Amino acid sequence: MTITARRVDGAPVILRPLRRKDRKEWEALRAQNIEWLRRWEATSPEGVATPMAFRQLVRQFDREANEGRLQPFVIETEGRLVGQMHLFGIAWGSLRCASAGYWVAESVAGQGIMPLALATACDHAFVGLGLHRVEVNIRPENTASLRVVEKLGFRDEGLRLHYLHIDGEWRDHRTFALITEDLVGSSVVERWNHWQHQSLQRHTEAGPR
Repeated sequence: MTITARRVDGAPVILRPLRRKDRKEWEALRAQNIEWLRRWEATSPEGVATPMAFRQLVRQFDREANEGRLQPFVIETEGRLVGQMHLFGIAWGSLRCASAGYWVAESVAGQGIMPLALATACDHAFVGLGLHRVEVNIRPENTASLRVVEKLGFRDEGLRLHYLHIDGEWRDHRTFALITEDLVGSSVVERWNHWQHQSLQRHTEAGPR
């Protein structure tokens, strides 16, 4: 499945599956951003894990998606990969919940790509999949990611102590969530567009400094 979201002042942001032909571009992007991402990515508490081969990764994504446990996407804009967005840990039945995880290349950070990608994934979760809740767990030190959920109106549900093993240590995380009732007939992308328009208005009213 491919989902396209329109940026207010830039190229469209596309969420689509990772494909085998993406290998060289994906591996190059990961290599370019290894230090940028190291502080935020999960690690094994049992020691250094052997990286999964790219083909294995694609197969695992496809298998988990087919089983209904994962919705994996790459983030693409202007014809190039810039990150990834996953809805994972999908639970059905009476819970109907997923967690969202994401990363974006340092070269495009701060350009509004990540909030739009997350908003688009949430709308897909609520409308396309019929889920009731999406949560995001963020380290308190990750100010950039905290700004993303703030702009989209996620509710802060508190601190989880030693929640996830990252960069060699068990790290605290804050949990943020949205449920369908939070949207009141709107969408998460509309929330993001509204925030952008308000931000532009505040900047315009402030005038030159």
